Amino acid sequence: MIRNIDEQRANLKAKMEKEIDAYFDSLKRSSAEENFDINTLEQLMLEQQTRVKATLNESNSELAGHIESQVKKLPSISLNLTDLPYKMTKELMLEVAFYGQNQSSFSDASAMMERSLGMEINKETIRCITEDAGRRVFEADTKRARHLINNMHEIEDRVLYIMTDGASVNTRVEDENGSTWRENKTVIVFTDKDLIKRKDGGNIIINKEYAAFIGSAEEFRGYVLSAAVNAGYGKIKEVVVIADGAAWIRNMVKELFPEATQILDLYHLKENIYTYAKYKFSQNEQKYVPWAENAIGKIEKGEAAEVLKLLPNEEKLPAGVVNLRTYIANNIDKINYPEYKAKGYFVGSGAIESANKVIVQRRLKQAGMRWSVPGAQALLTLRAKVESGLWDRQVRPLLCA
Repeated sequence: MIRNIDEQRANLKAKMEKEIDAYFDSLKRSSAEENFDINTLEQLMLEQQTRVKATLNESNSELAGHIESQVKKLPSISLNLTDLPYKMTKELMLEVAFYGQNQSSFSDASAMMERSLGMEINKETIRCITEDAGRRVFEADTKRARHLINNMHEIEDRVLYIMTDGASVNTRVEDENGSTWRENKTVIVFTDKDLIKRKDGGNIIINKEYAAFIGSAEEFRGYVLSAAVNAGYGKIKEVVVIADGAAWIRNMVKELFPEATQILDLYHLKENIYTYAKYKFSQNEQKYVPWAENAIGKIEKGEAAEVLKLLPNEEKLPAGVVNLRTYIANNIDKINYPEYKAKGYFVGSGAIESANKVIVQRRLKQAGMRWSVPGAQALLTLRAKVESGLWDRQVRPLLCA
């Protein structure tokens, strides 16, 4: 076999020397002509590249054919390559899954793999591998989540920041109302030790864990608990949950983290106050802005009861305008902002808003995208692992075991 390789090298060298001589002869003739210009030179170079590529392909095919014939003469050794899914190694499939979740589409992932790795893998294969990888990771997450829910008595009380919110994903399946949009629930978990203060007073979260789930609040709670335990729940002094006041979040927190301090996200509160004020004063900015700022100022000072006095006991409101009295009353124990600020707590859920952009919007809400629910869940799971810095710790061992 080695002798044949040496022969192939000698033959290829002779052919390439012949091609080079022919190229320079042609270049010499063309350059002597009056109409010779840069376009002519580029055409000659392209033709030369095509001939060289063809020569290399022919040589490689001859060598591959010889090696194949020699291998067939060897004693039979089963490598089980044909048994590999998609005829790829596990490491290569892991790379495919990474590109599949990382790029804005499976077509872009295919192009990026060809550009960076020199491998032509069509977008459908990338989709199948990515969704399969995401499904396997999601199943492992589900197993951990269910174990934690079933063994909550083993977990000691701890405290940390938990923020959760929802963001819709467009699917190919209509619900009973004819809508194809399904809510994805996202959670981000981190501790106060995972923060770096910026000069402008803001914070950078250096360690955090995300989880994303399309489904019911009851099922989602296991993923929330899993992320909390991974972040140290049971070993930290306090649990602080910041959310938009949704009933499902309140109920979940009462069950999973009964000791938690729940805070109504100040941004959502302000947004709802302004929406109500705009309706109340018929979009008259000179009236609704002072009213809204006055209400917000009182609540931030701990005077929510004063704001409730400004609101009627009952009123008919259009869709999209929250019943502000009910909203504040239902969350009265979650808007003690002077106390929260005195303790150094966050009072806004900017981190979860950013999470929705990073996990959901950037990859699953591009123009024209619609997903199967399992496909969307697979991509969301992989996105969450990457953005949590858990690819090598959780995904690689699972897929390459």
